[in-house]
Amino acid sequence: MFPTIASALAALLYCLSAILIFKQLGSAQHQRWVALTPALLAVMLQAAALNILIIQPNGLNLGFFTSLSLIAWLISIQVLLSSLYRRIESLGIVVFPISGLSGLIADQHFADHLIITSNQAVQGHIMVSVIAYSLITLGAFQAGLLAYQDRSIRQHHPGGFIRFLPPLHDMETLLFQFLSFGFLCLSASLLTGFLYLEDIFAQHLVHKTALSMVGWMILGVLLFGRLKFGWRGRTAIRWTLSSFAFLMLAFFGSKLVLEFLL
Repeated sequence: MFPTIASALAALLYCLSAILIFKQLGSAQHQRWVALTPALLAVMLQAAALNILIIQPNGLNLGFFTSLSLIAWLISIQVLLSSLYRRIESLGIVVFPISGLSGLIADQHFADHLIITSNQAVQGHIMVSVIAYSLITLGAFQAGLLAYQDRSIRQHHPGGFIRFLPPLHDMETLLFQFLSFGFLCLSASLLTGFLYLEDIFAQHLVHKTALSMVGWMILGVLLFGRLKFGWRGRTAIRWTLSSFAFLMLAFFGSKLVLEFLL
């Protein structure tokens, strides 16, 4: 009963925060803390609900919808933390309602039989993987905004929504911060997978492993290109979205097939 109430309240608060952020765009009285406080409360409520849904006596329950809610929750936390030192709260207009909706869906589709091993090392591997996916997903959101901003500037239409985004240079800097931390977590995830999973190339894991490694290599090339050749702009956007596509196929594609099609 508590997860249902907490998820419903969190969804309302997330939507309230998104509405307040939207209403403050372009306003002379731009008080970020007023708009972000409901999201902060929502994050705490969603955390309480996820704690009950995920932590089970036999291990971790990370079914498709619960994982989706967990990643959305982590992305919301990253948006809130990043908003403390950069004006990126406009991301919350999209991210917060998605997080609230995912929490409601996770509560309604809770499945007791989707239990992951109680081995703590494997649980650690799973959680590092989820953090990596959330960081790279946020990087993909950032890349989408960057593409919109870049296109508007090239077409000499710098008005509208992009007026409320940080400068292009700051947007790119933030993108590569997300991607760098995501790459480190993804590297740790793959390493711990090889160390602690009995057979990372087993039939039910081979597609997830292969797709994750492709996404990891694309991301590694992008970060190397940024460091060595100063890659930015459209090149960074294309490589980011390509890596994101492979990683989402690896994580959610595999879960979708295993849980709903097989």
